[in-house]
Amino acid sequence: MTARNHLPAASVRIQSVDRAVDLLQAVAAASPETSSAPALARACGLNRATAWRLLKTLQARGLVALDEATGRYSIGLTTVELGNGAGPDALIAAAHPELERTCRETGETAALAVAGIGGLCYVDEVTPTAVLTASWLGRFVPVHATSTGKAMLAFLPADQARRVLGGELRSFTATTIIDPEALAAELAATRARGYGICAGELESSLYGVSAPVLDHARRPLAVLSIWGPHDRVHEGLFAELGAVVVRAAGRVSAAHRGAGWPGAPVVA
Repeated sequence: MTARNHLPAASVRIQSVDRAVDLLQAVAAASPETSSAPALARACGLNRATAWRLLKTLQARGLVALDEATGRYSIGLTTVELGNGAGPDALIAAAHPELERTCRETGETAALAVAGIGGLCYVDEVTPTAVLTASWLGRFVPVHATSTGKAMLAFLPADQARRVLGGELRSFTATTIIDPEALAAELAATRARGYGICAGELESSLYGVSAPVLDHARRPLAVLSIWGPHDRVHEGLFAELGAVVVRAAGRVSAAHRGAGWPGAPVVA
């Protein structure tokens, strides 16, 4: 081992990397009103040209995302994937009591999903003991064909949501929404009511509702869902179950703000 390896970390810091990290942290902490390039430059004590170059570099690597319509920056897909690599243990610990409570209240499966490279992945679930049901724990699901995915997409910046969706949308059942305009309308409705719905869009027999766990800037960190077979979870119950899952997700969001977890949207 060379003498260089024994140097304290502070003595080998690279200024440009320091500045990029400062900007990344500023983006994560910014509200919509303070997430423009000039505002981020001021927050980090950088001149605008330097901040702009660094932000463009971070954007090219997927660490931040830019909403071209508003000029606002948000955390990008790569950052979230790196964060997810550390494991969602704290989030699972905070959400699990709410999953148990939701399952008891509704008699249906309650689940928590976070983003992964292959889509949204269920990382925790609580199932009713008296009902035989399949487990989705550890499974990835597409974002456009599930209430979980739509709840997440609806609260992402528009540019980021389009990037998550990618190209052509795959049809899984007769009710899968594959028309971009119809999906955009559904996401707008999801934002308005606060929860996403799924009417047999991934598997024809499975219906569900989901609500996002939001950080201080109202960006999605995770998604809580209630789902079950159509004979128990049907359209007539969506409003009632939606209110339940919105309250549960809100309590997890409040725990997030109280614990001071890093704020970053969950994206696939």
